[in-house]
Amino acid sequence: MNANKAWFSHYPDTIATEVTIPRKSLPDMLHEIASKYPSNNAITFFNKKITYQELQYAVTAFASCLQKNGIQKGDRVAIMLPNCPQYIISFYGILTAGAIVTQVNPMSVERELKHVINDSGAETIIVLEALYPIVKAIQHETNIKNIIVVSLPRSDKNFTPDRTFEGFLREGNGQILPVSIQPENDVAVLQYTGGTTGRSKGVMLTHRNIFANVIQCYEFFKEHIEIGKERNLSVIPFFHVFGMNSCMNLTLYTANEMILLPRFELMEVLNTIKTEQPTIFPGVPTMYVAITNHPEAEEYGINSIKICNSGSAPMPVELLNQFERITGAKILEGYGLSEASPTTHCNPVFAERKPGTVGIGVPSTDYKIVDLGTGNEEVPTGEIGELIIRGPQIMKGYWNMPEETALTLRDGWLYTGDIAKVDEDGYVSIIDRKKDLIIASGYNIYPREVEEILYEHPCIKEAVVIGVPDPYRGENVKAVVVLKPGKTATEEEIIEFCLRNMATYKAPRIVEFREQLPKTSVGKILRRALRKALETKPN
Repeated sequence: MNANKAWFSHYPDTIATEVTIPRKSLPDMLHEIASKYPSNNAITFFNKKITYQELQYAVTAFASCLQKNGIQKGDRVAIMLPNCPQYIISFYGILTAGAIVTQVNPMSVERELKHVINDSGAETIIVLEALYPIVKAIQHETNIKNIIVVSLPRSDKNFTPDRTFEGFLREGNGQILPVSIQPENDVAVLQYTGGTTGRSKGVMLTHRNIFANVIQCYEFFKEHIEIGKERNLSVIPFFHVFGMNSCMNLTLYTANEMILLPRFELMEVLNTIKTEQPTIFPGVPTMYVAITNHPEAEEYGINSIKICNSGSAPMPVELLNQFERITGAKILEGYGLSEASPTTHCNPVFAERKPGTVGIGVPSTDYKIVDLGTGNEEVPTGEIGELIIRGPQIMKGYWNMPEETALTLRDGWLYTGDIAKVDEDGYVSIIDRKKDLIIASGYNIYPREVEEILYEHPCIKEAVVIGVPDPYRGENVKAVVVLKPGKTATEEEIIEFCLRNMATYKAPRIVEFREQLPKTSVGKILRRALRKALETKPN
């Protein structure tokens, strides 16, 4: 039984079961909207407004400059920026030139950045000036030729960059060489995600994958999204696939306005809400926790927000209720993954919400629960298995990783690796993470990736990483380590070592020292046993 078809059989008069995806590229989408709504504000950034006409002009200019600098169809161009107008201009400029956006987390350390650049083969990068030294430090170990540096308000410049963003825009003549884009086959974005083997993988998302997910999400929320009238508080980072589509692309498709913030700082967010009065606020639970717990939150006009779609981490039911009480908004918890552009499920705004579930499939999305052994047999309703998904938003595959692709994409289905169950109405509950993924503040952290760094510490003999509950971040990273005989190390020393070698959000915040780790008869560390011991440990 297809679970989504089951849901629509219960509610036949709500939204379309299937949606039609026009054969358009993402630049086609933007051009069409900019032509129809040229004077609408597309972006607000630190009190500066940019209309759709101005955005389209800047995108065209950037694409022209890229082509003048030798960028051709299929070339990879990296973006290492927080949310800012230059990110959007770069993103759509790269696509307009026929190139592929390579997403880079601005919190990446040198070794992480080097892997993404070398794996993708990017030769051009657009980077925040504060991160310029990191790029320069690894440039000689990559093929990077062009570094375009973005300066933001309130920043201090203490170096002379290769090229500034503004200077680069002046290099073009505004003329673009025509590029033929095949939406179904041509990759638009390489979305790097962690791997259980420790190797970050480039998810290949085509123009059709991303555009399809935009249309699927619009169909799902259309009763509460008015074309050209909404204001989207865009603080979820665009380098994250959730922010890319739920904030940037969906807002552009609906001719609405993005209120950009480079990062989540509570008082800046509250003051922005008070000044700009956003109506839509995509977020992760930690953001809603911070706002809910501020004693004067209601004085900042947070009741302007009418809808929030929450993703990237489980939403505690009590938090959902508290936030809705003080805002009057509806929080709709959903589910997605990089390999699905990302949204596959969400609690409906037009029908029953079931807190604690991730809702039903968005239109044109099939899903079912299959056995954990072979993955070939669908399990009965209510029983636990692996969630698999099929739809137009599902990735083309992993960049240069055919074996990984074959394991994840089977007979047209995406095997998510998430353990779940589905009820008689088609609502999905995520039970556990088959991949041992840790989610802290909405960021995905793969234990193996952290463990590999821990094993580089000269005093550590064995290490395992697990997620432990945290009321604010959702989960914290905990390292359980065994030291080498005769060696000593403190918790602070190990945490500091990790901070030097990985992005801050990945580094353990807790280190436990043990004489030995639980293992199977063949010596495999029992990660699940450590988690189980934590769950049963008395308070």
